[in-house]
Amino acid sequence: MKEMERKRLRRQGRRRRCVRLLMVLIISSSLYACAKKEAELEKEIESEKEIESEKGISEAEMDCKKQMEQFQNIYEKADKGETSNVVLQDETMLEMQKRAGKTGNLVSAEVAYSNVENYEKLDQFLNNCEIGKSGSVVIYNVRRDGGISRMKFIYDGTEMYVVSTSGIWIEENTPRIAYTTSIPVKEWEYTEKGWFCYELCVPEPPEVTEIMDGSCLIRVKPMTEKQRVLSQLCVQKIGYQGNNLLCSNWNLNNLDVLDYNGLYEYLYAMKYGQRVSPENYPEGIPKEEFENLMMEYLPITSEEIRKYAVFNQEKQTYDWAQLGCMNYTPTFFCTCLPEVIDVKENADGTMVLTVDAVCNKVACDDTVITHELTVRFREDGSFQYLGNEIRKEDRNNVPEYQYRVKGEIKNGS
Repeated sequence: MKEMERKRLRRQGRRRRCVRLLMVLIISSSLYACAKKEAELEKEIESEKEIESEKGISEAEMDCKKQMEQFQNIYEKADKGETSNVVLQDETMLEMQKRAGKTGNLVSAEVAYSNVENYEKLDQFLNNCEIGKSGSVVIYNVRRDGGISRMKFIYDGTEMYVVSTSGIWIEENTPRIAYTTSIPVKEWEYTEKGWFCYELCVPEPPEVTEIMDGSCLIRVKPMTEKQRVLSQLCVQKIGYQGNNLLCSNWNLNNLDVLDYNGLYEYLYAMKYGQRVSPENYPEGIPKEEFENLMMEYLPITSEEIRKYAVFNQEKQTYDWAQLGCMNYTPTFFCTCLPEVIDVKENADGTMVLTVDAVCNKVACDDTVITHELTVRFREDGSFQYLGNEIRKEDRNNVPEYQYRVKGEIKNGS
């Protein structure tokens, strides 16, 4: 009980810091502590960079290059897009991750809902850290640009720090080391859900004029395949930004709560696999197109849609506007990723998905809110949303919601 209370208080502390960061009202007093910690660990950090070879490449850097060479042929053949900044497809990144993990190394990938290859090593390291046992572990992370980050976490029984090496690709698909740096970990937690949450010591005011976020999250304990599939299918493309389907309480008796004009573009992306092109709708969304999409994913009639959404009777179109500074106020909550953590199948054919909002920015929280989303699947695999209910104790964590076109601001829950 004491341990649970300690973790609960630690999580509350992180949320309070989120408010301070976002409002920029309080200058953190931890700069000196981080600097002191960094000085105390300087010798150990230098020893980790250690064992310089004749070419002046550290052990960590040689190791990072070696890992990149394992999937070099995958990167060479990958579709890298037409822009100068490479962005790989999820499938390619997962293939690279699997290849690197065959050697028994800990490997993650910047792909939503992906598991860590050989996660057991990280789980054991963190369990040992919780009981004060010193040790170290190396984890590789496959990035969106195809490069790899090598992170060695070192715990001395009291303090933790990380030595990070970044590998990138240069001309002719040749691996190169961009940098190696060492940073003390300000605080960390291994949550009951199996997430490794940690905050790095980063420069803070008055040393810098802009807030730097040192929060990081790594999923350690894997999701089940069912949880992953339902997360990708039902909640990933909806999210918590620009619409309120997942961040408000609604059911078949209060369908007026939903922001249909804001929701349209997210349902469009789910159905067609691409974003709405504003130039295609200069006068709004045609009535039939808008209503058909809504009725496909929601148990609602065309008459109800016209009643609850902003509808232009003269033009027979529904108003739509891109998300921008005039109709949207950014919050860390909107960056959360919804993930299905439990599934309950009811006798009436409906399915209740328990969903957690995971925030890896500022809050560094694996459960900002928990809500239950009710859906019904059809025989062809399509489905409808039937309702959403946020856990009572989490409702104060949901910011006010601004309707996209109406401009109304209501409590999110």
